[in-house]
Amino acid sequence: MSFQNNIFFQKVRDYSVSKEIFELHHNPEYDMLLTFPKPSLEKLPGYYESDDYISHTDGKRSLFERMYHLIKNVALKNKLKLINSKSPKGKLLDIGAGTGDFLVVAKNDGWQITGIEPSPKAKTIAINKGVTFADSLAMLEDNSFDVITMWHVLEHVPNLEEYISELKRLLKPSGTIVIAVPNFKSFDANFYGKYWAAFDVPRHLWHFSKNAIAKLFSEKEMKLMEVLPMKFDSFYVSLLSEKYKTGKMNFIRAFFVGLKSNLSGNKTKEYSSHIYILKNQ
Repeated sequence: MSFQNNIFFQKVRDYSVSKEIFELHHNPEYDMLLTFPKPSLEKLPGYYESDDYISHTDGKRSLFERMYHLIKNVALKNKLKLINSKSPKGKLLDIGAGTGDFLVVAKNDGWQITGIEPSPKAKTIAINKGVTFADSLAMLEDNSFDVITMWHVLEHVPNLEEYISELKRLLKPSGTIVIAVPNFKSFDANFYGKYWAAFDVPRHLWHFSKNAIAKLFSEKEMKLMEVLPMKFDSFYVSLLSEKYKTGKMNFIRAFFVGLKSNLSGNKTKEYSSHIYILKNQ
């Protein structure tokens, strides 16, 4: 896996924490974008230090946060339905488990759960809900999970090749990986450009296309079986993008952009975010 001969794509600001400017570089071999410069491992945690980093909190302080959690509850049921349709109940690893809500739903449905979560704040909230965590992937046994899920997490991992190798190691021979990531080829990404909230630099180090996911995982002997849309994401991302672009949450405009993105996705199959179903080979 070599990311060479990259081409400048555009500049993007970190709107939520540091306000610093980063660049996106396009890699034609994998058809993906890379955040440049990539923060060091020592500096990267500082870019997550914000009370507004919503996946690390159960807060419902504002209308936006209340809407986020309302939509999240619907999404949790959909995620559970999805993994149940792809695998018999067994051992589930959720990487980037946040405050643990998905694992709680899965546990209540009969799955044996394990979580990985780097945020102490989010992890503490999840433990109080009864979620069991491993300190690192390296501590987990080979071929031990029926399903591994990463809901908007793969774009955050510093060493991509190493991480995908670990997923391969942990997955049972008949196991399934479910990965959700933003899609920089969507209508809303093109519409908002440098203001598109799902670029979320520098927390998002990688920005994937369907071709990128298929190629990255095939190199580790895992096959892309299915690509599914995440239609809620276009509305959520458009709402944040409006805030970054105009300083205001223009709910009506964001709704119509999100709607138009989904209508466009129905034709192009390029939605705001995709869920990738991958199987061991």
